[in-house]
Amino acid sequence: MRKILHADCDCFYAAVEMRDDPRLRDIPLAIGGSAERRGVVATCNYPARRYGIRSAMPTAHALRLCPGLTVLPPDFPRYRAVSEQIQAIFHELTPLVEPLSLDEAFLDVSGVTRFKGSATWMARWIKQEAIRRTGITVSVGVAPSKFLAKIASDWDKPDGLHVITPEEVDTFVASLPVNKLHGVGPANAAKLEAMNIRTCTDLRQWPLDTLLERFGKFGHRLYGLARGIDERPVKVERERKSVSAENTFHQDLPDLDACRAALPALIARLDERLDRHGRPRVRGLFVKVRFNDFTLTTLEYAGWQPDPARFLLLLEEAWARGTRPVRLLGVGVRLATPDSTRQLDLFGESD
Repeated sequence: MRKILHADCDCFYAAVEMRDDPRLRDIPLAIGGSAERRGVVATCNYPARRYGIRSAMPTAHALRLCPGLTVLPPDFPRYRAVSEQIQAIFHELTPLVEPLSLDEAFLDVSGVTRFKGSATWMARWIKQEAIRRTGITVSVGVAPSKFLAKIASDWDKPDGLHVITPEEVDTFVASLPVNKLHGVGPANAAKLEAMNIRTCTDLRQWPLDTLLERFGKFGHRLYGLARGIDERPVKVERERKSVSAENTFHQDLPDLDACRAALPALIARLDERLDRHGRPRVRGLFVKVRFNDFTLTTLEYAGWQPDPARFLLLLEEAWARGTRPVRLLGVGVRLATPDSTRQLDLFGESD
């Protein structure tokens, strides 16, 4: 039986700021872009969350919810330095570490013999060492799989430690809301709700054939997760799947002509990033458009190399889905992987 940990720093960027300036500890604090520049909240502390503020919320809206909110710009070099200290703690325990971002990672401790092989004791050690060495609290989930470990780390935040033993998996998963399952976003959650599926117990009532019919190959995933099955390994090296460049504009782009005018600069930035990554092999390209009502659409061509004319065509098709002012525009490429051997048809998705 595998032993997987998911370690997640609590409100990480804000935690670093509060550690370095104790005056910030008990006041609502957000890290993100300024309201004047149409920024968004990257993270916020728990006093701010009591006002309903959350990550990815426009800073202007956060300030309406809490006029006394302190907003600081992110200091990524400082956060990265703290992250490296915490990642070093993980690697002292096991080489099988899969970083997900600066503030979270999966660890496979199945073969670790320290602490008498107890994953719970290992989790406690990580928490103790993180606070001792960096002053940052870490919540840790312990479970036999990645998706359950991630859910467990969020169970008793902040400064939490939650363990799901193999014997508890079936009971724990049975009552789990389906929107907690890995890969279930708003679109699939709405489809499940339309089928009166709200918990994994509900999901277990549906045969695999029907799930495959309704959800395609993701039906296999739903069928397994509803039964607590997740065999994904902890990957030491993360595979890059895309390279992109995007911009949130200070003022909305009013029409398609304005979007066309903004496109060359984005393509140039994308080209520079592809150079930095050694011109990886590309299997498709995409354009992302967020309209002024915050709806987002992404349109893709598979099987094409980066080409301004193709990006322009994608932009025109994507903009036609909303035909309204645009606040964010992005371009990118999907990267080829060893198993991406077949060409895909033209497709698009919209949330």
